[in-house]
Amino acid sequence: MRYAMVFAAVWLTSSLALAQAPAAPPAAAAAEGPTEVVQTAAQGMLSALDKDRDAYRKDPAKVADLVNQYLLPHFDTDFSARLVLGQYWRNATPEQRRRFVDAFYHSLLNNYGSALSAFTADRLKIYPSKVDTDATRATVRTEVKRDNGDRVSVNYYLRKTPEGWKAWDVVIDGISYVNSYREDFAPQIESQGIDAVIKRLDAGEKPEAIGKQTK
Repeated sequence: MRYAMVFAAVWLTSSLALAQAPAAPPAAAAAEGPTEVVQTAAQGMLSALDKDRDAYRKDPAKVADLVNQYLLPHFDTDFSARLVLGQYWRNATPEQRRRFVDAFYHSLLNNYGSALSAFTADRLKIYPSKVDTDATRATVRTEVKRDNGDRVSVNYYLRKTPEGWKAWDVVIDGISYVNSYREDFAPQIESQGIDAVIKRLDAGEKPEAIGKQTK
C-alpha cells in the first residue's frame, strides 16, 4: 500500500499531540505555526509508537487508536468533507451531512492506521514554512523516503482555525487527497445519491486514483 504508507507517514507529522503530557497546552498549540505543529506532532507520534513498536507491528489495528488521538484531531475533517462533496453538500440533508462526515472520519482512521507501524523518523524531512502572522492559509512541504529509496515530495495545505492550524488536504506526487475523493465520488452521487458514497466509505473503499497507488 504505497500511497497509504506515504500518506500516513507524512500526515502523522502534522498532528499535534494535545491529549497527553508532555504535549503543549491548547493555548500554546493554537499559537504554534504550521511548521512547529508538524515538528511537535512527529515527536509525539513517534514517542507513542516507540513505547511498544513490536506490539503495533503484530497488531497494526491498534495503531488506529494513535491515529485517532494524535492525527485526526488536527485534520480538518468537516472542512475536507465539504470540499469532497462540493456542490452536493448544499443539497444534502443535515442527517446525510453528519453521516458523511462520520464515515469520512472513520475512512481516514481505518485506511491509514496500519501503515503507521512501520514509520521511522529517518524517512521524513520537513521544510520550514514562512507564514505571515496574519495569514489564514499555509503550505508545509515535506519529503518522505520510500522503501526503495525514492523520495516523494508532499505538500500539506492548512488553514488557521480557532483551535490552531489544521490540514485540510495533502498532495502527494501531484495527487490531491480531497480532489481524488471528489472526482471519484461525484459520478456515483449523481447517479445513486450520497447514501451510496457513505456506504463506500463505511466499507473502507478508496478513490480510484488512490487505489492505483496502493497496488
